[in-house]
Amino acid sequence: MANLIVLFSLQLIVLLFIVAFPLSTSAATYNVLHYGAKPNGRTDSTKPFLLAWSMACKSKKPATMWIPRGTYLVKTIVFGGPCKSKRVTVQIDGKIQAPPSKNFRIIGNYRNWILFHGIYGLTINGGILDGRGSNFWDCRRAGANCPDGAVSLTLQNVRNGIISGLKSIDSQYSHMAINGCNNIMVRRVTLIAPDQSPNTDGIDIQSSTGVTIIDSSIRTGDDCIAIGPGTKKVLVQRVGCGPGHGISIGSLARSRNEDGVEGIIVKDVTFTGSDNGLRIKTWPKPSNGFVKNVLYQNIVMNNVRNPIIIDQIYCPGGNSQCTKQHSGIKISGVTYLNVRGTSATPVAIKLHCSAINPCNGIELYHVKLTYSKKPATSFCSSATGISKGQVLHESCF
Repeated sequence: MANLIVLFSLQLIVLLFIVAFPLSTSAATYNVLHYGAKPNGRTDSTKPFLLAWSMACKSKKPATMWIPRGTYLVKTIVFGGPCKSKRVTVQIDGKIQAPPSKNFRIIGNYRNWILFHGIYGLTINGGILDGRGSNFWDCRRAGANCPDGAVSLTLQNVRNGIISGLKSIDSQYSHMAINGCNNIMVRRVTLIAPDQSPNTDGIDIQSSTGVTIIDSSIRTGDDCIAIGPGTKKVLVQRVGCGPGHGISIGSLARSRNEDGVEGIIVKDVTFTGSDNGLRIKTWPKPSNGFVKNVLYQNIVMNNVRNPIIIDQIYCPGGNSQCTKQHSGIKISGVTYLNVRGTSATPVAIKLHCSAINPCNGIELYHVKLTYSKKPATSFCSSATGISKGQVLHESCF
């Protein structure tokens, strides 16, 4: 675990160096207003945005696509690479807004609203993304014939990327997705959606390596951060989560052939009023996937329903939709160090592991959680490990 922390420290230094010392001081700037964008919140600025991006991406020297102050209406848009320069910046000083909420199908029929694809060296600075998702959520709640909904911001096949100072509100689906990426930093972002907005994850990560999320606030209707299959070397630090469903590894075991998750560090994080805190969830299905080498350190829980939970019988649709098989995901080497605060339920630790692949190497060090001013309790099934220091009165180990 010490080697893992050193690797994350080096990764952080490299990313901060890229920001502090750009490749060239003579960057070219492409203002979206010069290509016909209108900052009035009513005129479709999709094409002007694409024209400005095309020019920035073609530039041989570091380039900036600049979105000045104002509100810009943008439909589904793809900013594609590769670009000629190894550093392209999108500077957002205004607000980018989806079409009116009543017209949610305009972007809702597509998986992504704003997509950056196939880029080496991308920085997105500042700005507000407004997904205007309220009518879409109403459609989902009513069980009507709704589209799948759009992720507000997606990075796909991006290397050496930075998202800094961005605010995303009312996404239809997830606020941000990081798919198939390498060496990505997300810092000082604020992601907001109402507590009851369905499936509005904060950040979804899948098939990516070297993702750092720091100094951010996530208050949504679903997972603050969801870490999916094939993800390695993730650092989450100094993040506030809640309301929402916590920070989750999973859900996993959707398919039999699934890449594992490993090298995850979550530290200095505060959960407030969330349904879950630190969660690992897998479907009760056969799978060759795994979760290993996970560290949760210096965590504060404020009235969290399930502060620590491993759920390998995850089945949100009810038992009728799940097989009677056990989860094939193997969970090992998970450490909880200095976890304190209050649970909204009497059982603060729930480790329900797979009967055919029991969890092992679970370590609890100094876990102090209370319920109604009394020590909380724990429940464990098919899990082995150790407890040291001050741990719950009725600890599993």
